[in-house]
Amino acid sequence: MSFDTEVLIIGGGMSGLGLAVQLIKKYGVRDFEIIEKSDDVGGTWLANTYPGCGCDVASHFYSYSFALNPDWTRKYSMRPEIQQYFRSVAEQYKILENVRFQSFVEKAIWDELSETWVVTIKDQKTKERITRRAKIVISAVGALSVPKECDTPGAESFEGPIFHSAKWDHSFDWQNKDVVVIGNGCSATQFVPIMSGGPKATKQLTQFARQSHWLSERENPYYSSTFKKLMRYVPLAMRLYRAKLYWDMEKDFAGFNIQSGRNIRADLVKTNQEYVKRVAPKKYWDVLIPKTEIGCKRKVLDTDYLACLHRPNVELVATDPIDEITPSGVRTKSGREVKADAIVLAIGFATSQLLFPMDIRGKNGISLNKHWDSESQGVAQAYFGTCVPGFPNFFIMMGPNTTTGHLSVIYTVECQINFTLSLIEPIIKTLPSYRSRSILPSLLLFNPVPSVVEVKPEAARLDSAWTQLECKKLVWSSGCTNWAMDPKTGMNIMMYPDWQFLYWWRSIFYKKQDFVYTEAKSGKEVKPWSPSPLGLVARVAAVGLLVSSGLFAAGVLDRDAVEDGAKHLIASAKELVKWR
Repeated sequence: MSFDTEVLIIGGGMSGLGLAVQLIKKYGVRDFEIIEKSDDVGGTWLANTYPGCGCDVASHFYSYSFALNPDWTRKYSMRPEIQQYFRSVAEQYKILENVRFQSFVEKAIWDELSETWVVTIKDQKTKERITRRAKIVISAVGALSVPKECDTPGAESFEGPIFHSAKWDHSFDWQNKDVVVIGNGCSATQFVPIMSGGPKATKQLTQFARQSHWLSERENPYYSSTFKKLMRYVPLAMRLYRAKLYWDMEKDFAGFNIQSGRNIRADLVKTNQEYVKRVAPKKYWDVLIPKTEIGCKRKVLDTDYLACLHRPNVELVATDPIDEITPSGVRTKSGREVKADAIVLAIGFATSQLLFPMDIRGKNGISLNKHWDSESQGVAQAYFGTCVPGFPNFFIMMGPNTTTGHLSVIYTVECQINFTLSLIEPIIKTLPSYRSRSILPSLLLFNPVPSVVEVKPEAARLDSAWTQLECKKLVWSSGCTNWAMDPKTGMNIMMYPDWQFLYWWRSIFYKKQDFVYTEAKSGKEVKPWSPSPLGLVARVAAVGLLVSSGLFAAGVLDRDAVEDGAKHLIASAKELVKWR
């Protein structure tokens, strides 16, 4: 068995870093490599640099459970502080030396003969390609990594800059310019108030809304120095505050059930309507208050967006959509011409193109897309959002149906990390970097050596069927157009249909019978959680030798006693081999 790295992680964002840290913390393994397309870690918080970019989850919960930060400046942090947090975690655990920056994975092919993944990586600077063999491959590219392309006719004819909010053009100075914004989701509600206000305000900002979103009030206080000291020095203070934030968000799930959550949603509708009518101009009330069920689309926290609609240089258009983009701006359905010096796209991400544009091929050369074509009508599905049958030793962070409509994605990813590490632990313990750390792991190899793990096809089908059945009972399937639903099949490709504490429970107490491990050379199925008799003797022998050696070093036993004990253990092992 020959490979270049034991574990290859695709992506240096939140999930990739978290997994790398846990490999170090739990197993002392540093033989891993992270492939990152950017020039730093941080993922979406490095890539998204639009004005006002921030998080809609409280910082003390939008952080790793193993790397709490007492120094968050405010309840909902802005992008630079979040990205710096992830960078500091990478520095603390010395992850950066294992990252191959400005490179991306083109394809990963499972080699059945060597039972390794053959991964082709392209350097974005030199354009050179290299091949790396890895025992385990983990995709950590995230669900919001591929911005949607502009599909409005005439985009190529526009004479000014046109760019997605996730690819912000910092060379464009919007001061006293006419700007058209297409879309009104989370990112737009953050950058529109900044572009339209202050000394560098736009001359005119015209925003075309595609759908209404439920906007809720958000208070974002700065934390005092006293609060930060409380978090830092008082035992369990951060844990308790984090637990409160968790419950404040988790309890919202009760309102997601279409039937039983009706009264909860009615109260939320009343609260949100009152807020919009209190803050926004009356002429926009009908546009801003959705007709769809609250919760069907992820709620948007108001970052002074509603207030900025009072400004004379801001216009919200919802009833006269864009028909085409012209060289000088846009033309609407009614024939109205809107001049634009720049067009900003706030149209979301291609969530249905999971792992695009990578070519991932498992057993028998079958690609992920072909597998999904044959199994789930072309819709991405995975057991626990993590494992796909026919793709051994391959795992997906933030895979299908792992998103929540109410909680922190970091919580979900940490559950996935725990689940993945539990699955690969028997394999990790057979690899050189782990075995070299102690005498005990090498003696454990008297057990059958697991080389490959994969989910059973029937288990994956049952998990997918359960997920889709439960999703139909929840508000995401109530009729609105949202990023979670596949428009062709009506299947939910993004959301997990249960409480998040139950997702955590599943990650710890998963069904071992849903997975199959095979031995390195014979290809026979093995059960790593059920050690063989010889393996048990090896463990007892190892412990006995260590204890005896310690007693000998302390002068309690003499050399002859230790040697006699070792001979006795070896003789017992030989007898067991004959019996076996």
